[in-house]
Amino acid sequence: MDFQWNGEYHQKFITNVGLISSNGKHGPNMMAAEWTYLTSYSPAMILISVGPTKATAENINETKKFGVSLAAEDQGWICSIAGGHTGKSTDKIAALSELGVTFTEGKHTGMKLVNGAALHAECEVVEVVHQGDHTLYIGKVIDAQTFDAKPIALHGGKYWMMTTHAPHTNAEEREKRSAIVEKHKK
Repeated sequence: MDFQWNGEYHQKFITNVGLISSNGKHGPNMMAAEWTYLTSYSPAMILISVGPTKATAENINETKKFGVSLAAEDQGWICSIAGGHTGKSTDKIAALSELGVTFTEGKHTGMKLVNGAALHAECEVVEVVHQGDHTLYIGKVIDAQTFDAKPIALHGGKYWMMTTHAPHTNAEEREKRSAIVEKHKK
């Protein structure tokens, strides 16, 4: 079975959006990747999923490095530009700069990291896995920094702010559920 991009199945997932920076034969580049995941705490590892023919994939294959800026709630428009154009024919860093986006250069990788993001991470690729129509790059985080900004979420083809949390049940209900689970311990 296949899921169509932006189809009914795809739109049920909720993801963050990583602004993935790379450098290589296509020059400094940035793409929006909704599939950006923390996969290990120790050592810290981030997995990104990228189409194998994208400029970002070709840059990462060359340098074995990438940067991650987790997009903040007010950066949906940056994601749309970074994700809506190819780095093979558009200098997205120059376009974003002209639109007022500022960048910090990563200390270890030299990758452009978006100012105002919720998190910056610099990664060195430790594993590449080809799965289906995407390539998974697992990068060991060599430096990271968090900021006060809240990350943006993508759901149903739209960007969302995470302004409230889902309510928890009251203490009495939690105790009742815990007792039932304890009763069924193996």
